[in-house]
Amino acid sequence: MVYSMTAFARSEQTTDQGTLVWEIRSVNHRYLEASLRLPEAFRELEGPLRERARKHLGRGKVECTLRFHPAVEQADRISLNQPLLDELISASQQISQQLDNPAAINPLELLAWPGVLGSSDNDQAGLLNDASQLFAQALTELKDQRAREGSELAKLLEERLAAISQCVATLRELMPELLSAHRQKLINRFNEAKLELDNTRIEQELVLLAQKIDVAEELDRLDTHVSETRHVLSGKQAMGRRLDFLMQEFNREANTLGSKAIDSRSTQASVDLKVYIEQMREQVQNIE
Repeated sequence: MVYSMTAFARSEQTTDQGTLVWEIRSVNHRYLEASLRLPEAFRELEGPLRERARKHLGRGKVECTLRFHPAVEQADRISLNQPLLDELISASQQISQQLDNPAAINPLELLAWPGVLGSSDNDQAGLLNDASQLFAQALTELKDQRAREGSELAKLLEERLAAISQCVATLRELMPELLSAHRQKLINRFNEAKLELDNTRIEQELVLLAQKIDVAEELDRLDTHVSETRHVLSGKQAMGRRLDFLMQEFNREANTLGSKAIDSRSTQASVDLKVYIEQMREQVQNIE
């Protein structure tokens, strides 16, 4: 299945403690690069959530932001981590006994110590669990959006592949006519120049020239690349890098066709192919 790397998801949940909001943005990137921005109270979730993102996403630069808005009644109420506060006071008293002129303990400095102010253990554990579940919901929404956009990208690529196949088929049908016309043109030039060449020598030169401008191999490879691209698009694994490689191969054959063009029709076919390939290449940059 084709997944785009560009998507946005937002999930929100209101709890007794306040409102949790997850926003996840994803853009194209060569590898998977997941970054999380969390309030300090939720920092312990960073590792597990990053690992969860890696299991569900193959490529892309993914920015995950969690916002927490405490409920009004929670914001007006101060909750102390009493065990931690007792330890801090005890440690301060022990240090004071070893000093000649110890300063008085500043309550505000104790309140500023990380972890002294906060929710109860049960409340905090509940918030962490809610945040984790909400992240899973946002991640699912992101992946669904990437799938929907990927489906549209697959349709665009299929349209270009069909156009390339038609262009190759048309050029293949034209080649005998183009080669014959080119052969006659060269014979006419020999005659106009009144070159004293025997027929055997002329035929040898024409055969060598026909080999140089023959594009049958390039057309066959283009057909093969079309088939391989369709095969990759029907797969279930991350395919962006493989498709990017195929675009390079497509472009290589189109350039060779252009270098072997012998009249305006074959030149135009090469130009059309390059346009289709470039359009595909731009779309492939967004595929996971």
